[in-house]
Amino acid sequence: MRLVWVLVFVFLNNGCFLDGVGTNISRRPDFVSIGSIVAFDSVIGKVAKVAIEAAVEDVNSNPVVIGGTKLQLTMLNANYSGFLAIVEALQFMETDTVAIIGPQSSVTAHVISHIANELQVPLLSFAATDPTLSSLQFPFFVRTTQDDSFQMAAIAEMIEYYEWREVIAIYVDDDHGRNGIAALADQLAMKHCEISYKAPLIPQPNRADITDALVKVALTESRVLVVHVYPAWGLDVLAVAHYLGMMGNGYVWIATDWLSTVLDTESPLPSGALENIQGLITLRMYTPDSELKRNFVSRWKTLMSNQTADGHFGLSTYGLYAYDTVWMLAHAIDAFFDKGGYISFSNDSRLSELAGRNLHLDAMSIFDGGKLLLDCILQVNLTGLTGPISFTTDKSLILPTYEVINVIGTGVRTIGYWSNYSRLSVVVPETLYQKPPNRSSSNQLHAVIWPGQTTEKPRGWVFPNNGKRLRIGVPNRVSYREFIANVPGTNMFKGYCIDVFTAALNLLPYAVPYTLIPFGDGINNPSGTELVRLMTTGVYDAAIGDIAIITNRTRMVDFTQPYIESGLVVVAPVRKLNSHAWAFLRPFTPKMWCVTGVFFLLVGAIVWVLEHRINDDFRGPPRKQVVTTLWFSFSALFFSHRENTVSTLGRLVVIIWLFVVLIINSSYTASLTSILTVQQLSSPIKGIESLITSNDPIGYQTGSFARNYLSDELGIHASRLVPLNSPEDYAKALEDGPKKGGVAAVVDERAYIELFLSSRCEFSIVGQEFTKSGWGFAFLRDSPLAVDMSTAILNCQRPGNSNGYTTSG
Repeated sequence: MRLVWVLVFVFLNNGCFLDGVGTNISRRPDFVSIGSIVAFDSVIGKVAKVAIEAAVEDVNSNPVVIGGTKLQLTMLNANYSGFLAIVEALQFMETDTVAIIGPQSSVTAHVISHIANELQVPLLSFAATDPTLSSLQFPFFVRTTQDDSFQMAAIAEMIEYYEWREVIAIYVDDDHGRNGIAALADQLAMKHCEISYKAPLIPQPNRADITDALVKVALTESRVLVVHVYPAWGLDVLAVAHYLGMMGNGYVWIATDWLSTVLDTESPLPSGALENIQGLITLRMYTPDSELKRNFVSRWKTLMSNQTADGHFGLSTYGLYAYDTVWMLAHAIDAFFDKGGYISFSNDSRLSELAGRNLHLDAMSIFDGGKLLLDCILQVNLTGLTGPISFTTDKSLILPTYEVINVIGTGVRTIGYWSNYSRLSVVVPETLYQKPPNRSSSNQLHAVIWPGQTTEKPRGWVFPNNGKRLRIGVPNRVSYREFIANVPGTNMFKGYCIDVFTAALNLLPYAVPYTLIPFGDGINNPSGTELVRLMTTGVYDAAIGDIAIITNRTRMVDFTQPYIESGLVVVAPVRKLNSHAWAFLRPFTPKMWCVTGVFFLLVGAIVWVLEHRINDDFRGPPRKQVVTTLWFSFSALFFSHRENTVSTLGRLVVIIWLFVVLIINSSYTASLTSILTVQQLSSPIKGIESLITSNDPIGYQTGSFARNYLSDELGIHASRLVPLNSPEDYAKALEDGPKKGGVAAVVDERAYIELFLSSRCEFSIVGQEFTKSGWGFAFLRDSPLAVDMSTAILNCQRPGNSNGYTTSG
């Protein structure tokens, strides 16, 4: 009996718990209030309005979805105004609204998300694609579409695929545009590409604003333009670009998914608008084909005619995501009730302090079940019009995928797909999802019709049409002026390097305005490394001349294909070895002659020991045996011995000896022929190894990288290195030698040394070339001109080219 009273007491004191939670498990409310904020007249909003209302109707007509509970939708028109959208969100917070579908704008979403965080009302946006909204700062913001970081990854992948290095970003200067372009910059950086110029536009620009921005864009170098703006006025940007002649050959226009949204919604576009977008590439969020999607598309015209008086418009992917957002919320509310959730609101103590003021902010209340509903939303797992719907741990929808679309004629053509699973591919994504990731079959797109109605891939850049000329630094040499030399009294240069540069430049398919600027004091040869360094500080845009391609320079700039091979060699004095009567002894050294003589005697003695007891040819008086033995060994040298060998061991010895004699004969004949027919030169220096092990001074050319190489790489003390400025200095220093204040050898690049030796026979290259390098033209990092000049240099080297040249020094 006592137990019964205890149960009654518990029941009475916890009635609200039982009535609040326990009752709601079995009896759900008849209606759940949800809100929606969209711009009814916008390209995205007018489609979303019809889709959301249709989804609410479909949910309410199916009692199984929320167990008999219906959704009570209140839609407010943001009317393109961020301020109105914020005010409308505050109005929702004064009612028992458990979730808000929207806002449509990323700018508005940033503000309303703070309110949602405070009042714990989930925001489900199908159109706010700003990547920063996914941060931990906005826990109650749920994006039910793909964020811009994925479409920017797709664009970066295309930039890499077409081997472009720089792009220009044209974007709306608000949270949506800035953060989207920041995501693009991050993705490009991972591909070693960059945004070379940014052209921001105010959120509601007029034609003059757009014209001013595009005129500046036209003066830049890059011709790859990414447009990330709003659908409402995106076509105005392209119309101005067409008017300015920026839609012709050489241009690449890539529009984010705003253009595909316009094409899906507003088609058919007027002929003038279509003309402005020919050859463009745009992205569209990919939604797989399904019976559910086909049924909804077939209903679309009926839905639209029943619910709008704005005329016919098409169904965009944002409409599909808006429809799925309602169903996602409905399933989450059902799970919310299944988990014991109930709808109640409580006052916010911080807002209560504002009671009595004109704004009546104290009327807003906190949704007590907001956190549970948020968890239920993030745990949704269903299949909608857009395909499988569920969230990752960072609140992003699974399987982000985009279609890559090319605008051609009066329609569009899908040239490929991008997903974060398979990257670029011409295969439908759901086919690839069934296979392991295979990047070898990825990075493929169908052919594109580019602006100007061409299928040839645009180069992606031109010389900027801003009156600036390419500033090219040229070494003002005082020696070896055959390679490059300043014409006295002018800024003109001549020489082999200039000839190569001019020949390559003439093969480029475009003009290159440039100015040659002398570098150096005209007294000493300038340093190539210092010339390259000045490029990194902005003094020069390029450098041409006898500039060796070495490691520390390639870290600063980009070089072209080498147009001449030139490694380091050693040149030293040599003396001529004249022929004389005893020249026949020179093929072998005295030691070799002695060893050969000993072997002659030894072989003869061995054969005599093995043969004299059984072979009559080696028998007789001692004198005869000695003469026979010596004669046998000597005559074997000419394979004219007459004595037969009988024993097996004797024959084996003779066979081995005849083989050795054959080698000796061949070596001797070759060496003697060389001595008698080729001039013989001799030097105590045998190569770089001889110089390293000695303490003799070594000469090098002033300004050459040879000094640092000898000192840093080979460990030769700097005190042994002597700078020399001209070929005459070379000759004098080598003739004087170390004993008279000269040098034992000179280390320099082969191209210079071959020119030096062409008129000085008393010196010669000794040893082997001990570095491999070449001369090239230097350009700023990532300059596309370096690639084009490399191609031109290779074309110059082809046989029969009228602009060709030889690569010998």
